[in-house]
Amino acid sequence: MFDTLKKTLFAGLGAAVITKETVENALHEWIEKGKVSKEEAGHFAEKLVKTGGELWEKTRSDAAEKVGECLKKAPFAHADTIGALEARISALEQALIRTQATPPPQVPDAAAAPPPAGAGAAKA
Repeated sequence: MFDTLKKTLFAGLGAAVITKETVENALHEWIEKGKVSKEEAGHFAEKLVKTGGELWEKTRSDAAEKVGECLKKAPFAHADTIGALEARISALEQALIRTQATPPPQVPDAAAAPPPAGAGAAKA
């Protein structure tokens, strides 16, 4: 009976963590009903909490790893990419400011310039 109970509780644990107090309260009822001894209940509680914690930590670790893999493959920008883009934008803005502060070179207007010497003079 104890093994069946143990298997049922372990199966029901899943990724949930149950506290030592919760287990001890449930086991206290079984001790009062004579289903388990006080010593068996204590050992079982410790083992159940330990196993539950290990299962939770493994599940948490596995989930974090899978989420990390999915985020790397996701089609959106990551913080490091955004930081690099912000730096590039800032550099481009500074370059633009520098070019706007420098007056453009003066190019003479061809229509307003006097004709070169000898141009336009009639040949005799």
